[in-house]
Amino acid sequence: MKAKYISYQDTHSFSKLVLDYVNDEEFLKPFYSFRPDMEGLKRAVDARNFKGDRAELVEVLNQQYQNVKTNKSVNHNINLLADENTFTITTGHQLNLFTGPLYFIYKIVTTINLALELKIAYPEKNFIPIYWMATEDHDFEEINHVSVDEKNISWIQQTNGATGRLSTKTVEAAVMAYKAYLGISKNGKKLAKLVEQAYLENDNLADATRVLVNSLFERYGLVIINADDTKLKKQFSAIIKQDITEQNSAHLTEKTSETLEQNGYKTQVNGRNINFFYLIDNLRERIIEKNNLFTVNHTDISFTKEELLKEIETHPERFSPNVIMRPLYQEVILPNIAYIGGGAEVSYWMQLKANFDFYKVDFPVLLLRNSALLVDKRSAQNLNKLGFKLEDAFLPTEELKNIWIKKNSESVLSLADEIRAVQGIFDQIKLNAFKIDKTLEKATDSAKTKTNHLLGNLEKKLFKAEKRKHGVSLKQIENVKARLFPSGTLQERVVNLAPMYVNYGEDFLSSLIENFQPLGGDFTLLLP
Repeated sequence: MKAKYISYQDTHSFSKLVLDYVNDEEFLKPFYSFRPDMEGLKRAVDARNFKGDRAELVEVLNQQYQNVKTNKSVNHNINLLADENTFTITTGHQLNLFTGPLYFIYKIVTTINLALELKIAYPEKNFIPIYWMATEDHDFEEINHVSVDEKNISWIQQTNGATGRLSTKTVEAAVMAYKAYLGISKNGKKLAKLVEQAYLENDNLADATRVLVNSLFERYGLVIINADDTKLKKQFSAIIKQDITEQNSAHLTEKTSETLEQNGYKTQVNGRNINFFYLIDNLRERIIEKNNLFTVNHTDISFTKEELLKEIETHPERFSPNVIMRPLYQEVILPNIAYIGGGAEVSYWMQLKANFDFYKVDFPVLLLRNSALLVDKRSAQNLNKLGFKLEDAFLPTEELKNIWIKKNSESVLSLADEIRAVQGIFDQIKLNAFKIDKTLEKATDSAKTKTNHLLGNLEKKLFKAEKRKHGVSLKQIENVKARLFPSGTLQERVVNLAPMYVNYGEDFLSSLIENFQPLGGDFTLLLP
């Protein structure tokens, strides 16, 4: 595939905070540690003061991979984590059914590519790409469906606990529906086999997701971690105790969020007084302090302060960080220097810098993941035939139609010159009227306004009449927009890997590896 790059601004799809961060806005500098460039990454490596247990990290990962057939590069990377000169590049994501929307794939490719770039820049050090599975998340309705050709395939299941622990016994119907879409082509059959092995030969969603993602990216040495683990939580237990009892993250995050909001930036996430859940099988509920007791919401479970501290000490795995505390947990147990996230993630990480500083945990470099639009040959040909550049596809449909009409109409559709001429005439009338009677000034302005309004409506009618003459071309514009922006949004937020893999096979993934530029700062257009 060939790639073309355009600025994020030209896509009209990213928030003010993200654009300002990419463009090095001065105000945002206190909310992160290092710039998302090679110099910032070098400074992050030099400054990283990792206090976690590397040997235990390697032990946990080897245990999690014990039943997974892996490429030797994965095993090599896991063992490299014991080395003090090894650092991680991490992305995190929910356990979406069959990988969910394409941006999940793009996150991982960006992570892999950054690790490769850093190894080239600093060959004496090691950089391991990590996918952090959000196994403790409990919002199953967000991840239990996937869109293929605008049809939803859903996994029907009742659950209240962590999605990573969810049994895969009931997923077969969804797997069969997905296989039916994939069809009988060589590429379709290959992906179907990978999905079957992952979801029908593993007992829970965490293991299924690991197997599928590993099968797609193992040759690049991607390491997948499930942090829902007693040993790893033990390393975080001191902060769990302190934050639940002192509620530091609550006021620190709130203060930062207020500062960002006062300067026109939208708050992405809202914390609570206690930013931890209580987690056991089939249950993940908020911990609430009430009447000097720490109560698990919607249950009869409660603790005194002393009982709570003992529970954390004995069963740290039962305490699950929410969106505010999860990033801190990640940086405590991984020798991480960069986090790859989407626009929303980059935004909420900036709400957390003060919390990292308070607990004396290094804040990683924040990098916006690569975003892409695959422009199929038919759409590219249609755009070219209509006289548009590829980047014009990001313009609203009606704007594209108006541009096309103006370029291709043989009639004069704009009355701008006439409106200016009329305004000049009314200005002269107003001057003459003022000399006769000052009270006529308002009447002249009213007549001018009415005339401008009438001319504006006439201009719209001219456009509508011209559009009726060119229905075929305008319909082509609508069709191109619908193909490239399903449901009116970026392709990567809706479309699953399936159609890309069916059409292009592993070449699609290798093309992403080849063309994505983690430090490029641009949006990627891909052309087969």
